[in-house]
Amino acid sequence: MGKTRHTGPVPLPKTPDPNHWVSYVPFGIGKVKPRHIRDTMKVIWDNRDNLPYAYRILTRGVCDGCALGVAGLKDQTLTGPHLCTTRLNVLRLNTMPAIQPEILHQDIDELRKLSSEELRGLGRIPYPLLREPGDRKFRRISWDEALDRVAEKMKKLDPRQFAFYLTSRGISNETYYTAAKVARFLGTNHIDNASRICHSPSKTALKRSLGIGASSCNYKDWIGTDVLVFWGSVAANNQPVSTKYMYAAKRKGTKIIVINPYHEPSMDAYWVPSIPDSALFGTRIADDFYQVNIGGDIAFMNGVMKHWFEMEERNPGSAINHSFVQAHTNGYQALKEHIGKTDWEELEHSSGLTRERMREFAELLAGAKSAVFVWSMGLTQHRFGTDNISQVANLALLRGFLGREHCGLMPIRGHSGVQGSGEMGADPFSLPGGGFDEANLQRLEKVWNFEIPRWQGDIVGVTLENALLPDDHEQKIRLYYLSGGNFLETMPDPDFVRRSLTQLDVRVHQDIILNTSTLLDAKEAVIVLPAMTRYEQPGGCTSTSTERMVYFSPEIEGPRIEEARPEWQIYLDLAARIKPGAKECLGLENAQQIREEIAQAAPDYDGIQHLRKQGDVFQWGGAWLCEGGFCPTPDGRGNLIPIELPEHRETEGQFRITTRRGKQFNSMIYSETDPFNNADRYDVLIHEEDAAKLFIEEGDAIVLYNRHGRFHGRARFAPIRAGNLGVHWPEGNILIPKGVYEEHAGIPEYNTTCILEKAETFYGRKDVDYAEKRVADLETEIS
Repeated sequence: MGKTRHTGPVPLPKTPDPNHWVSYVPFGIGKVKPRHIRDTMKVIWDNRDNLPYAYRILTRGVCDGCALGVAGLKDQTLTGPHLCTTRLNVLRLNTMPAIQPEILHQDIDELRKLSSEELRGLGRIPYPLLREPGDRKFRRISWDEALDRVAEKMKKLDPRQFAFYLTSRGISNETYYTAAKVARFLGTNHIDNASRICHSPSKTALKRSLGIGASSCNYKDWIGTDVLVFWGSVAANNQPVSTKYMYAAKRKGTKIIVINPYHEPSMDAYWVPSIPDSALFGTRIADDFYQVNIGGDIAFMNGVMKHWFEMEERNPGSAINHSFVQAHTNGYQALKEHIGKTDWEELEHSSGLTRERMREFAELLAGAKSAVFVWSMGLTQHRFGTDNISQVANLALLRGFLGREHCGLMPIRGHSGVQGSGEMGADPFSLPGGGFDEANLQRLEKVWNFEIPRWQGDIVGVTLENALLPDDHEQKIRLYYLSGGNFLETMPDPDFVRRSLTQLDVRVHQDIILNTSTLLDAKEAVIVLPAMTRYEQPGGCTSTSTERMVYFSPEIEGPRIEEARPEWQIYLDLAARIKPGAKECLGLENAQQIREEIAQAAPDYDGIQHLRKQGDVFQWGGAWLCEGGFCPTPDGRGNLIPIELPEHRETEGQFRITTRRGKQFNSMIYSETDPFNNADRYDVLIHEEDAAKLFIEEGDAIVLYNRHGRFHGRARFAPIRAGNLGVHWPEGNILIPKGVYEEHAGIPEYNTTCILEKAETFYGRKDVDYAEKRVADLETEIS
């Protein structure tokens, strides 16, 4: 790891620079853009019944939104206040009163008429609830009855027949750690978390390429780097505070490049509300867009490297940092030979970009002395996600963009708690302090004082599949314990998910609010447990940001949901009911004791035990992982890995399709209209030329279909790469196949192919089997 320490926030320029302005028209009047002032006023109105508490959360707590790590109104990157609409939108989850009894205990079918947004607006879960087969409504029960019911069921089951899942909804390191320990204490390795469906390939790829499992650099490294690349990441939408860092980078002369199938408006121009000149006149963010095909990134990167090797033939040293490669990498010759065998025509076809465009990017990076690569789910949510990220690592290693200032690799996290989930062991492939290997198992057993089961736990997708196994199958999942999450709106194939969740004997929902999955039936019981938010937890809590900053968030005085409990405490209470002597064996009597044990169990987190008050923070691993080019791999070197092009068995008449986010936080939707392009939730982004070939006008009703489902929407012309379509997530999940997982990390595939037709054509066919025949004729299953 690194020895250099983060040097703290830097100031913004004091004078404006009109060269970066979008328009001289103030506040972007007449343009499609977010209305930050209006949105802020709405948040104030929504929290009007609890404004003093809301103010204390914003000024004293660590943000429970994205993972940029804003503590109070400040962070470690820039001086001055930081606040974004994502955090403001999430705020109401913390200040809402309890759901009114007459609403909570109405007929279940009445509750099922509500969307997740409407359910969220009802308020907080006030007390434990139970619904059994035949019950028309939830019944209030005591904590003892609820946990006894769960414990008695678990006692009857083989540990391979129950599983735990933790979302990233404001969940703390203390909760992740306790859940991971309790799961293994109860004998199961079936425990997973929300990173499985977002950044799990980032960790697996960085581990195999560099020996690290987190961002190698800091947000501060954006400011002053020669080139800042956003790869399949719309940070302006998903992590809005980051636009302030982009503004600062632009003012330092950084070139910002976006690689994405869709020319995202929010990465083109943004009005940063906390910077006066940007709030008035906007800021041009991206210097260039490279619009690859969906799934074409590997071909594009192979093309960049092919140009580099050709440049080296003409002028040695013009593209490759040979001193870095020789001192700090393995596999250079094998990679060079692999790239030499690639064909330009194939690279152009797969990537969607010309050889000349690939050369432009190759020359830009070859001429740069520093670069930071930032990526998100546009790279990870593929069946070849790990290979995508290893390709990015290849680029960084060949140029030596690693382990020093203004250089690095950054998987930008979308949720404040999720970086710590795997590091705390709430993962089937990880344990605190390392992987699920024998050396780490034995080390951790000495800390925990009990034996950890050796069998491999399942990822969330396989767990859902195993709920549908025959009743006599030894691996059939019968009880699923969910801390937050809504698989109906996050996993592919919602119909399959519904079948799976309703086939469980017992389903436990530990949460702060109801969602659509909470209302589904179960064979024996649905049990709902009210959890505290991170701001309510006695003794405070910690969370880890994208840049590995571990922040302390204090308990904040304010109103409480009377029967809500800290999530880590619920897990401990459950364990004590299942196994005699659990309290003595597990320890962890309070939040401080948990942090002290984390420091022992996860050596990188040594320092967390000293976080006790507002403002306390430390960064594990130093400012830069792999500092000086030395990687925590067995031989201390990074691995250059030849990556084959993914197979795209396309057929004439099909489109590649991917999902994107609108005005939402994860699956929590806050508006039916996207403020950046004015599209509604069922608009399909399509290139105008593609639409013309099908005689489709903008606004026409269209149908997208494949073997997995049908999506009914309207055509919206957009600057998206021809041959590709964009739909909103989670609405588009109906088209995504279940059971297709990335080989190394287990992330579900969130991209597919489909047929598109005008609705009048689709429904005008007399042959009822028309759609099925078209699919059979044109579509090939993803292998």
